[in-house]
Amino acid sequence: MNEQEIKHIVINQRKYFNTGATLDVDARIRALKKLRESILKHEDEINKALKRDLGKSNFESYMCETGLVLSEISYMLKHIRSFAKEKTVMTPLAQFLSRSYRKPSPYGTVLIMSPWNYPFLLTLDPLVDAIAAGNTAVLKPSAYSPCTGKIVSAIIRECFEEAYICVVTGGRSENTCLLKEHFDYIFFTGSQAVGKEVMRHASEHLTPVTLELGGKSPCLVEKSANLKLAAKRIVFGKFLNCGQTCVAPDYVYCDRTVKDKLVKEIKKQIQKQFGKEPLKRADYGKIINEKHFDRITGLINPSKVVWGGKSDRGAQKIEPTVLDNATFGDAVMQEEIFGPLMPILTFDTLDEAIRNIQSMAHPLALYIFSNDRQAVRKVTSRCGFGGGCVNDTVIHLATCEMGFGGFGESGMGSYHGKDGFRTFSHEKSIVDKKTWLDLPMRYQPYKKVHSKLVRMFLK
Repeated sequence: MNEQEIKHIVINQRKYFNTGATLDVDARIRALKKLRESILKHEDEINKALKRDLGKSNFESYMCETGLVLSEISYMLKHIRSFAKEKTVMTPLAQFLSRSYRKPSPYGTVLIMSPWNYPFLLTLDPLVDAIAAGNTAVLKPSAYSPCTGKIVSAIIRECFEEAYICVVTGGRSENTCLLKEHFDYIFFTGSQAVGKEVMRHASEHLTPVTLELGGKSPCLVEKSANLKLAAKRIVFGKFLNCGQTCVAPDYVYCDRTVKDKLVKEIKKQIQKQFGKEPLKRADYGKIINEKHFDRITGLINPSKVVWGGKSDRGAQKIEPTVLDNATFGDAVMQEEIFGPLMPILTFDTLDEAIRNIQSMAHPLALYIFSNDRQAVRKVTSRCGFGGGCVNDTVIHLATCEMGFGGFGESGMGSYHGKDGFRTFSHEKSIVDKKTWLDLPMRYQPYKKVHSKLVRMFLK
């Protein structure tokens, strides 16, 4: 799609928004129901697309993508009328005979740019929030997951007019053209490098943005932790989608006194969950492309591998791999891994671990396994991170009752449920003043008696 075609789409969406067609809450509800029906209708095609792009099994596709989108739709249908209502607030005495209220209003025409690792979820989840808030939207799925992008396009065409919701496919050229346009809001999920470019382009139009980025999310294992349960849940979270998850535990940071026991339990869990030959399992996913395959395998230090390490370049698969005795100076610790490598580092005291985490860029997630509530409070209070779990991994993003988002270098803004509705809404603050009484004290010429009254009202 060329620059003129993209410009035409944005102009038409802005015209459609300006008709007021998206403001009616009943219309938003109909749009969400139509989207839900289409997703259910095309579920088999969605599964096949995710299998081709990322090697995901049908179960994982529903658990981590389709099911979460359907859950977001259900939540919005249940709460949208409440979210969209004007909210009356207290009026100060100085403004008596007035009604003060907050009015949620859509931004207008929004751009949603999604990544390849969860291409269905991370395209449609924010779209659900944008529709519920009353916006028109242009979707730009990643070119690295073309099969899923194709089915997303088909679903959107089936449900909506192009002037309401539209999908733009393609690569960098289309991204550049889209970012040159003046949108009312930009929602981006992806890498920090591209996030900086998005923010730079948005600044030219003073367009507000939400950036859902990533980072090296630590997984602390404190000495009081249930190591068997910790290993099970760490292995699940780390190797889900072959480690290609923005909130995956990037590295395990373990108390030195329990490290050997933890590594032993992790090995057991990998074999239990993935078998002795993971590369031969039909439901074990693949790395998105050869570029990322080569990058990830290049991070493996054979001398530190204590489990896994094998790969199949033709199939773009890498075994769940554990790297013991890793250090912060290792290559694998210099960037977000985004693959099935688990470096294990050790600390001697929890304060040491906290200091090291504080010295690094703020991660998108943090996980701590501990049965010591004081240790948990210390870590969750002193470390900066987007969100996380105590005694589990990744599941914090699967609830509509809490916002999900980054912090500092891992992003800005949040979405899911009410937070998602707020993200795509501007809340107008309005005072509705009665006309039958107009006090003269605020008008010039000012008098001493008026000054006393003003001081009485405003202290």
